[in-house]
Amino acid sequence: MDAVDPASAVPLDATKSRLLHTMLRVFDLGRSVDFYVNKLGMKLIRKTERTEHRYSLAFVGYGGEDSGTVLELTHNWDQKEPYNLGSAYGHIAIAVPDVKRVCDGLAKAGVKITRPAGPVKGGTTMIAFIEDPDGYKIELIERT
Repeated sequence: MDAVDPASAVPLDATKSRLLHTMLRVFDLGRSVDFYVNKLGMKLIRKTERTEHRYSLAFVGYGGEDSGTVLELTHNWDQKEPYNLGSAYGHIAIAVPDVKRVCDGLAKAGVKITRPAGPVKGGTTMIAFIEDPDGYKIELIERT
């Protein structure tokens, strides 16, 4: 890989740039919106139907798009089977005040817990992993 000359690089202005959203392709938009809104407590910020192009979007998050990072859930109407998530995707992370309590509640609501609450390997931070309806991994990180 060639080195980049710092004088010729045009970096983003960190004071004016921020992460806006992460897009996830979902097989069943209603089921996914229900999961993120009713199980994880996010708000449905907006929903868009693109009839001519045969897809729908739903933006969900804990705050508005003007100040926070949100998820863009994309449903392609002609998708006939669930997406193959591949091996490159990792996970999204959500801060929660009490990982064990949150996992207990999510488990009772039928959410798949793939890694129970406990300390991160080699550390003391409490984490857990869950899956959304499409199998996307979500890390819950205890932050008080």
